[in-house]
Amino acid sequence: MHYAIEHEIPGRIRVRLPGSIPDRDIDPLTRTLCRCDAAKKVVVYPRAGSVAIEYAGVGGRARVLERLSSLDAAEIEHARDDCALALVPRTHSLLMDIAALVGSYFARRWFLPKPIAAVVTLWRYRTFLRAAIRSLGRSRLDVPVLDAAAIGMSFIKRDPRTAGQTMFLLDLGETLEEYTRARSESELIYTLLDMPETAQLVKGGQEAAVSSSSLCEGDLVVVRTGMSIGIDGVVERGVAMVNQATLTGEPLAVERTVGDDVFAGTAVEDGEIFVRVKANTGDTKLRSIVSLVEQSEACKSGSQSRMEALADSIVPWNFLLAGVVALATRSLLKTSAALMVDYSCALKLTGSIAVLSAMSQSAKAGITVKGSKHFETMAAADTIVFDKTGTLTEALPKVACVLALDGWNRREVLRFAACLEEHFPHPVARAVVRAAAEKNLKHRERHAAVEYIVAHGIASSLEGKRVVIGSEHFVVEDEGVPISDEQKQKIACETEGLSPLYLAVDGELIGVLGIEDPLKAGVAESIDELRRLGFNRVVMLTGDNERTAARIAEDAGVVEFHANMLPADKHAFVEALRAEGSCVVMVGDGVNDSPALSAADVGIAMGQGTAIAKEVADVTLSGGSLEALVELRKLGSALMSRMNGSYGGVMVVNSVLLAAGIGGLLQPQTSSLLHNATTVALSARNGSAYRLR
Repeated sequence: MHYAIEHEIPGRIRVRLPGSIPDRDIDPLTRTLCRCDAAKKVVVYPRAGSVAIEYAGVGGRARVLERLSSLDAAEIEHARDDCALALVPRTHSLLMDIAALVGSYFARRWFLPKPIAAVVTLWRYRTFLRAAIRSLGRSRLDVPVLDAAAIGMSFIKRDPRTAGQTMFLLDLGETLEEYTRARSESELIYTLLDMPETAQLVKGGQEAAVSSSSLCEGDLVVVRTGMSIGIDGVVERGVAMVNQATLTGEPLAVERTVGDDVFAGTAVEDGEIFVRVKANTGDTKLRSIVSLVEQSEACKSGSQSRMEALADSIVPWNFLLAGVVALATRSLLKTSAALMVDYSCALKLTGSIAVLSAMSQSAKAGITVKGSKHFETMAAADTIVFDKTGTLTEALPKVACVLALDGWNRREVLRFAACLEEHFPHPVARAVVRAAAEKNLKHRERHAAVEYIVAHGIASSLEGKRVVIGSEHFVVEDEGVPISDEQKQKIACETEGLSPLYLAVDGELIGVLGIEDPLKAGVAESIDELRRLGFNRVVMLTGDNERTAARIAEDAGVVEFHANMLPADKHAFVEALRAEGSCVVMVGDGVNDSPALSAADVGIAMGQGTAIAKEVADVTLSGGSLEALVELRKLGSALMSRMNGSYGGVMVVNSVLLAAGIGGLLQPQTSSLLHNATTVALSARNGSAYRLR
């Protein structure tokens, strides 16, 4: 079987197969790979066409890959005969797995002679014993060692029937726990799949925004500064710096030029490239989502990490307790009871399921969270900082007025501005292009390649003359374009309360566009609600002038605001807040917000914003409403409350079971059954929908 390694860490590898995996091949492939003695766990992602394998032992990686290489269609077909009753969806598969476990257990118990049944039970014990030996070989006292010791107690008592019951209950509990986890992961993945993505398709020399899922192999797309790469492809022309952190973990952008491969889930930090699509877009999107779900494990909250650390550290105390019970009671039965109940699985599983459930519910609300630690930080934050344009104001600003200077007319100014702005995804740029289209202003590009200068504007050249469009700071101060007092007065009068966009050619100011950027609906109400939920400091930052900033801040109900801010200023402001001891949430949508987003305790990017903003952010809102922030705050608080409740529940329930077992009130098998049942019940509770008030 052909495959490609997508990602690996010690003990775990994920490979990509040539295509998607049909539903009927999921179980045969899983079970076939599980027959490899080095494979501990196999998870198949059918639509992504990938398989994640956990392995163990010396040479485990090599043996797993060798097994993959040797697989062929005939072997899968043969394995399918053994899985004839395995159905999809996975709920049916769970029922069949449980039926197989129960059926085989009672068949051995009722129909096999006792000596043969004892030999079969001893043979089945090898799996538990091998897992325990692997753990001990790594100097670890963990749950596999506990399980093997508890089962071994029954063999020491010459009671293979009890040993068989114990193994049956452990297998049943593990099957239910794996199903609970897999269901939560699957729900999250398929929720994220529904989130739309767009791309700039180039056809016949014209560009059009299309859904990424509609692209086919061979299509040509253009990707510019601040835009995402939604497909796998090859660069045909152009050069760009591409951020590939989601794939490689490397934070620095790498140069990609003609002939280089680029991948879905990455983003262009600077430059422009034309990319020829070479892979199915549905598969590449799913691959990115699966990577997000897997990488979220590396972004655990402090509470989740503490629970898992406690889970790992408490196992040796189980053994110490069992030793004390053995010395005090001289009873193998009570010693076995002390080994049958552990805190580890329940602590780890309930925390993990709670996080997956919160991520899934947030995804349904249009919120993508890259790890549970961001829920926890969001719940604890006391300061929230907003960018203005596209965050507090509408994602669709409009051109309210056009001023023509130096002999130009307004139609020429608007046409030329749209010609430059059409290359970039910023809301203001889209407003200029839309205004030109509404007036039916066609244009033929005569300018050279454009250069996007972050937080300032756009520069190009026309017939050897430098052309710039952007903020007053960029055009007048940085570019040195002169502006008379009369022009200043006229511009101030005409653009009162608007955001002015300056256009200059060869050092002469030829026009100004006044951009009206109305406040989004519900912003003031959302900010009031965020204050009620514990944000005691709300700040607005903007690159706009003081007058425009003051108007928007007043309408939004924001008392503290800062105008004329460059990206470095926003970044420094967030850093200063953190230095003061504040826990800061930063919300933005543009390339110029990226430094501040990365500096905040939690960076939140609006969904209509640039890919770079989404890339560096910890959370992405697919919509433009701030109500999602309110829901995210509530989700974070609910998750922390549920995890703390789970911690208390696990400790109390398992302590009671331990005491009952040691006291002789419960048989070891009953303790195991109740332990697994309560673990699944607590996990199912954590996996249920959160009730937000």
